[in-house]
Amino acid sequence: MAVAVKIGIDTCKSLLYPFEYQDIIVKYAFENDLEESLVMAVIKTESNYIEDAHSGKASGLMQLTDETAEWVAEKMDINTENIDLMKPKDNIMLGCYYLRYLIDYYGGNLDVALAAYNGGMGNVNEWLKDERYSSDGENLTYIPFEETRNYVKKVNSEMKIYERILSEGEYNKQKK
Repeated sequence: MAVAVKIGIDTCKSLLYPFEYQDIIVKYAFENDLEESLVMAVIKTESNYIEDAHSGKASGLMQLTDETAEWVAEKMDINTENIDLMKPKDNIMLGCYYLRYLIDYYGGNLDVALAAYNGGMGNVNEWLKDERYSSDGENLTYIPFEETRNYVKKVNSEMKIYERILSEGEYNKQKK
């Protein structure tokens, strides 16, 4: 009976916290000095690991807009004709680069970078200038967009869960 319960728990965990595209995630997380758990949490939050996800203007696993993808590809010196946002490799490659760019741009402040990933850099830059949302111009004390506020919380929460799963070696068990 205990074995059946354990298998059931592991199956639920793998359905709720998938590990698809792990080789791609590891490669581009490493290349961009990102934690795997962060990339996994962004993918989980953005698309729930649905490769062909669409929401408004954004698409793919990391939900990039065409404009963002073109901008990132240009910064990476990649021909945009060779990019397909619906391909996990391309989407994760561009998404990881963009995430690293935002983290660096905002001085390593992950919450502000995540707010920009979701709500746009223009909005975040305005919020940082506004005393209602930032007391120091570097941190957000309040995010006025509810969706973005919830997004930052959710990514942080999902990241902690993925950190725990990765530290417990669950990924290796699921991969075999």
